[in-house]
Amino acid sequence: MSVLPKTGPLAARRAGVLLHLTSLPSPYGPGDVGPAAYAFVDFLASAGCSVWQVLPLVPAHAGEPSPYNALSAMAGNPELISLELLRDQGLLDDADLAAVADGTLTRGAARQRAADAWERGGDADPERIDDFELWAREHQDWLTAYVEFVALAELVGSTEWRTWDPALRDREPTAVAELLATAPDRVRSLRWEQYAFDVQWTALREYAEERGVLVFGDLPIFVSFDSADVWSDRDLFELDATGRPTTVTGCPPDYFAADGQRWNNPHYAWQRMAADGFGWWRRRVLRQRELFDLVRIDHFRGFEAAWHIPVDAPTAATGEWLKSPGRGVLSALLEVSGEGTLVAEDLGLITPEVDELREEFGLPGMKVLQFAFDGNDDNPYLPERHGELSVVYTGTHDNDTTLGWWRTLDDASRRRALDVLAHPEVPMPWSLVHEAFRSTARLAVVPAQDLLGLGSEARMNTPGTAVGNWTWQAPAGAFPAGGALAARLRTLVDNTGRAPRRTV
Repeated sequence: MSVLPKTGPLAARRAGVLLHLTSLPSPYGPGDVGPAAYAFVDFLASAGCSVWQVLPLVPAHAGEPSPYNALSAMAGNPELISLELLRDQGLLDDADLAAVADGTLTRGAARQRAADAWERGGDADPERIDDFELWAREHQDWLTAYVEFVALAELVGSTEWRTWDPALRDREPTAVAELLATAPDRVRSLRWEQYAFDVQWTALREYAEERGVLVFGDLPIFVSFDSADVWSDRDLFELDATGRPTTVTGCPPDYFAADGQRWNNPHYAWQRMAADGFGWWRRRVLRQRELFDLVRIDHFRGFEAAWHIPVDAPTAATGEWLKSPGRGVLSALLEVSGEGTLVAEDLGLITPEVDELREEFGLPGMKVLQFAFDGNDDNPYLPERHGELSVVYTGTHDNDTTLGWWRTLDDASRRRALDVLAHPEVPMPWSLVHEAFRSTARLAVVPAQDLLGLGSEARMNTPGTAVGNWTWQAPAGAFPAGGALAARLRTLVDNTGRAPRRTV
């Protein structure tokens, strides 16, 4: 039997809301770390919800808004930088923001203006420059590679680094320096953007902490091939001499995909990673803990075994499960992360070995109520089978909204669900929200779309599809602090014992 954490975020029962930053309302495009984020913290605090879950905050590829396909596993997404906060610093003016709002100025161009203004003001405020340089030194293990990779990709015109000139592909210092020397302003701007993101995010975290709200982040187990991580640390991945993967990630055929799924991330060279005690993983999780109070490890089962697909295989059906050094990696991660700070995403085909690994290290798993009502008495997502060492959801960012899901169920499936739910008289989606909150799971998380009672039009992501994802935004004024929705949530939180006592 797993031991429950006695310290950390999951030492008490809590309630939370899943809402990615880009889903916050904004007149300037996707949401960011600006006034709407602070207002959402106020809403959570007034509702008694002490956890805000977000998706990865990493920089996405241009034209591909998925936060699970990143240019860097360590950097922050500059698109999340608040232009309004930059204006409040005097780095932009109202005309700049109006131009972004009407589409005559891009957010990237506005950030460049802010970076230029910040640098011009440095002579009058040398302490500010010192703070920036100190931050850059503390993060140089990933910052240098990120800046080089993004700047080179922009100069070359492609993030597909295997197509670059061999000297750049192989990160030869002279070749890299010579090309970067042609774009010094962009190099400085890229460095400054990361600093600006960290400053804004840290201020938001502190604001949330003061109001009793913890931030729950997400760590994808694999990294994108076309990323600063793989380009700069090729020896840590299963690649050939030219950088081509020898084997890629995915999953075998199942009920949903006859040929399996091919994700195309490179696999880790685990033996080489183990040589320094999994230093790369230690640095990665330490970075996540800088950003978050609690971290979800996406595709946790990959730490026990992963599906290896030969790079030339026609489909994901050609592959094999190969063991991963889960105990060694997790021992390293917990040393730097701390007790009660990691959650395992253990959805899908999970073997007893995966469960044993998760329980050995005391990591909560996930329970998704939308998966519970198939008529199988052994279904692990049924409310009576949750257990305390778990995080319960009505649905996740990969599910339909609860109302959308409910509308697609046949009459027999609906009857099975209503027979299980404690409050079947409450209309969907709130009857499922009630069930999540009354669960024995230490943490209950509800997607914001379910709180708003939205249908499939508000779905965040449909796995296996390439368009129409990651773009949903909440309407302005959807989450007022002290409003009727907050009051309804506060009552539910109090009635289910999910309001942890504040401690100094």
